[in-house]
Amino acid sequence: MLRSGAGRKQWRSDATPGFRGKAAAHQRRKTHAFTGLNQDKGEMAMLLSLALILFMGFALGGLLQKMALPPLLGMMVTGAVLGPHVLGLIDGSILSISTELRQIALIVILLRAGLSLDVKDLRRVGRPAVLLCFVPATFEMLAVTLLAPPLLGVTRLDAAIMGAVLAAVSPAVVVPRMLRLMEGGWGQKHRVPQMVMAGASVDDVYVIVLFTAFLGMAGGEGFHAETLLMVPLSIVLGLVLGAGAGLGMAWLFARIHMRDTVKVLLLLGMSFLLVSLEAALKGTVPVSGLLAVMALGGALLRQNAPLAKRIAGKYGKVWVAAELLLFTLVGAAVDVRYLGMAGLAAVALVLGALLFRTAGVLACLAGTRLTRGERAFTAIAYLPKATVQAAIGGIPLAMGMAAGNAILTVAVLAILITAPLGAIGIDRLYARLLTRGEDRGA
Repeated sequence: MLRSGAGRKQWRSDATPGFRGKAAAHQRRKTHAFTGLNQDKGEMAMLLSLALILFMGFALGGLLQKMALPPLLGMMVTGAVLGPHVLGLIDGSILSISTELRQIALIVILLRAGLSLDVKDLRRVGRPAVLLCFVPATFEMLAVTLLAPPLLGVTRLDAAIMGAVLAAVSPAVVVPRMLRLMEGGWGQKHRVPQMVMAGASVDDVYVIVLFTAFLGMAGGEGFHAETLLMVPLSIVLGLVLGAGAGLGMAWLFARIHMRDTVKVLLLLGMSFLLVSLEAALKGTVPVSGLLAVMALGGALLRQNAPLAKRIAGKYGKVWVAAELLLFTLVGAAVDVRYLGMAGLAAVALVLGALLFRTAGVLACLAGTRLTRGERAFTAIAYLPKATVQAAIGGIPLAMGMAAGNAILTVAVLAILITAPLGAIGIDRLYARLLTRGEDRGA
């Protein structure tokens, strides 16, 4: 006999736990399948992005190289076209760690630089190497602070922040080229490549400290004199920590036999630790992690030159992939839409700042034994900007500053003007401006 409606309701209620269990299990299977499908799609999107970066980046880079232009321009164009502001074909999982990936690539080239940079060469250069660390950047910041208010209508403080964004030279553009010149024996009479490489690396520390100080002033925190003391303290602590780590690694390698490939990975791991230490001590003790990475390589070179040269060669091979990743992601970070806002005034500002920067470089080299060609080459080598501007150019806009759009626009414009200008200038003119070989009697 059929049960009443109440009975059927009660029967269903009594039977619910079993049905609920089966339904829940079925739903879990569907959820897991859906989640797995989404994960698979995410992995496929990431792999597709990497494939596009590799093929298009190397293709455009090789094409421009055939045209006697720097391959990095093709890599930057690849990033800009595939990036979120044009085609949007670079997966978000890659863009979300773009800053970290760019930093890893920068660590690779700075570690390689340290393994090739002999302290005796810098001592031989002397005063100009020290002045190049901060004088050209100071000239450029002063130029932007003076020129930006009448040209772009920003406040003096906004102009100072803009100057700090623009003033950093790009080690990613400069250092690989200086290493190639050192390997080829160019400019070795007066150690010009070593001087440029060291100055360009310290230059960034100085500029970023001032950028942070100016942002604090914009936020109402004011400017503190002790902020300037952070610059030499950050440099000294970075060099000391890096040198200590390099001596420790040299001691380890001398006592434990291992393949050079393992040594490459251990040095890379130590470099990551040094850069992480900078982040951990931020706000407490200023330390330059990137300078520590260079000092790590330099200390190992001093302790065991043959080993350092072998490892530097291996990092040269790693740089092939790291360079592609670095400049592609720099290109992806460049929002080309802001170029529409850049009028002649912004172009005039960037070019005017470069003239002041060149005057700063020449002031550093006044009274030295460098030839006119070597001085001109140094000024050209100090032009390119890329990595720092891509990293910090958007911070004022993200903070809601009124001049944020103008600062980001000028930063993008500076990358597109100076990275090609400096790279092409170095590649085309080094043979005309520098001499090959070394005069031991000099």
